[in-house]
Parts: sequence; structure tokens; C-alpha cells
Amino acid sequence: MAQAIEVSGLNSLYGQAHILHDVAFAVGSGEVSVLLGRNGAGKSTVMKSLIGLVRPASGSIRFAGQEIARMESFRRAQLGLGYVPEERRIFSELTVMENLDIGRQKPREGLAPWTPERLFALFPNLGAMRERPGGRMSGGEQQMLTIARTLMGNPRLLLLDEPSEGLSPLIVEQMAEAIIALQAEGLSILLAEQNLHFASRVASQAVVVESGRVVWTGSIAALEADAEAHQRYLAV
Repeated sequence: MAQAIEVSGLNSLYGQAHILHDVAFAVGSGEVSVLLGRNGAGKSTVMKSLIGLVRPASGSIRFAGQEIARMESFRRAQLGLGYVPEERRIFSELTVMENLDIGRQKPREGLAPWTPERLFALFPNLGAMRERPGGRMSGGEQQMLTIARTLMGNPRLLLLDEPSEGLSPLIVEQMAEAIIALQAEGLSILLAEQNLHFASRVASQAVVVESGRVVWTGSIAALEADAEAHQRYLAV
């Protein structure tokens, strides 16, 4: 399988603190993979290192046929790397439509361009509040808007940091359905999650992180069957 992104020997630091240690994994083209681990395991730092918010001290990140580990974040976005942060970071004073316009990038060869109408079909809640300011939306609606805004950039790979955290069960189910629909469109997705049940609903491959190290890789089905790995790396 062709790879959407390949990471090897990735080391990242916060100041003098060594957070990621020789992290290595790959996401196949058109695949949904998940970074799993307890709170503080290093999942978000992996995501921020991929998009360039944390500059890796060493290692390789290959995306869209290029080495991007030293590339500025906006260049990575221009190549088609989309990032949905855990904090959402919508523009609270702007409407849904205005938020979407800010995320707009040119279409990419081989991918159907995202439009507001396509996004409203994916997230019907947003279609009913096109002129509502982001600050007057629920947490789940804001999460949908953040994903939709990122999709307006027509990414080849979508990074989702903790997409189910703090959301109601109904919104979590809608989020799972949206991720499944995005994969059906051919989009490659990497999500960071603590929720194995949610991850198993949407992902086929898992990368387990503990103390900034990759400690387990394989299929979600194999991870679900590995009681020892559950207890060692995922139990709270």
C-alpha cells in the first residue's frame, strides 16, 4: 500500500524536556489510523510535530513525496496536510460561512474539492446555522465546524487530535459517521484518541504511544484482542 505519511526516528523536545523518542509509524493512503495512549503519553506532541507547531529535533517526516520535518507549518498545509487541534480554535466572532471561507484552498488533483454544500451534507447541524457566530455554538458543533473548515483546504491527510473528547454520545456517533464517510471519499486520516471504543469504530490500524515512545503497532482488531496491551498501555 502507498503511504500517505511516513515517520521515522522522530525526536521532539519542549525546551530541555525530551518528549518524543525515535517515534516511527506510517499511515497508508486512504487509511484511517489512530494514535492511542493515556493522557500525557505524547499523542498531541506527535500531531504538533507532524504539522510543524513543534519543530522536531531530529527524524524524518515524508509527506506528498517530500521531506517536511524542517518545513514551515503553512507549507505543510499547502501540500495538503490538514490539522484539527484539540482546542478547536474557531473564530468565535465569525459565522459558520465566514469560518469556512477562511479555510479555503485550491482544489487538489485527484480529489473532489470540498464546498460548503458538500460539508453541510456531511454535517447537517452546520447547514442549519450558516449565519450563526462560532461563539454561539455548542462544543460538538464547534468541533464539526473546525473539521469542516480544515476540509475546505482540500487536505490529502487529515490530522484529528482527540475528536471525541468532551462530546455527548450522540455527537460522538455523528463524528464517527463523518470520519467513515471521509474515508469513503478516499481521504487518509490520523486521529489521536484515548477512547478505544471510538477508535475501533473508525480506524483499521493502531499505533500505541507510552511516555513518548511507540510501544505497539498493528490492526485495531489485534489490539482489541490483546488484553495485556490494554492493561499495560491504555487502562486508566
